[in-house]
Amino acid sequence: MVGPKTDGETGATVSPSPPGRLARRIGWATLALAVGAGAALALGFLWFAERLPANEVKVVDRADGIVVLTGGASRITDAIELLAAQRGRRLLISGANPATNRAEILRLNPEFEREVRCCIDFDRSLNTLGNAIETRRWAQAQGFRSLIVVTSSYHMPRAMAEIAHQLPGVALVAFPVVTDKLKAEPWWSSGATTRLLLSEYFKYLFAQIRMRVHPAVG
Repeated sequence: MVGPKTDGETGATVSPSPPGRLARRIGWATLALAVGAGAALALGFLWFAERLPANEVKVVDRADGIVVLTGGASRITDAIELLAAQRGRRLLISGANPATNRAEILRLNPEFEREVRCCIDFDRSLNTLGNAIETRRWAQAQGFRSLIVVTSSYHMPRAMAEIAHQLPGVALVAFPVVTDKLKAEPWWSSGATTRLLLSEYFKYLFAQIRMRVHPAVG
């Protein structure tokens, strides 16, 4: 029969550590970290959602150029209206699909024929990072030092972060386009809207992490 262990030099009894104590400590620490991370993500999402504009802003200042990130039907019209109001000298429609061309925009917006024919450029980028890279190339080619950025309100934080990362020396003015649904009801009252904002929040977080890991403009 094996008795209690004793110290070889003093002969004092040495009590063994309770089985599993270390494992329990690790488990509690892991749980605490998980709860803390979850709480931080939840609070961050609430901050993200609550700071989204509920109404469109009125742009009174002029910029060198205007860039609209496609994805909503009203965004392009709003951007052309800004161009017609001489809030910028040229407009870049970024992320345009092949069907979005000068002829199609003229068909939908015949009252802006002069602006569409003279002062609109296109790129075919596929995502927000691509939008930002193409915006940098366009702004640098035009020599622009200030831009009005047009996109949906929920997409604006990520779009502004990506473009600012690509053009750190250029002044950016946000023109958020607010959907009718967000105007009519709070985001938490709709499961679809909540899921949309959650998706955009995590994309925003990922973009912020990526920009810190790869800070160089590329």
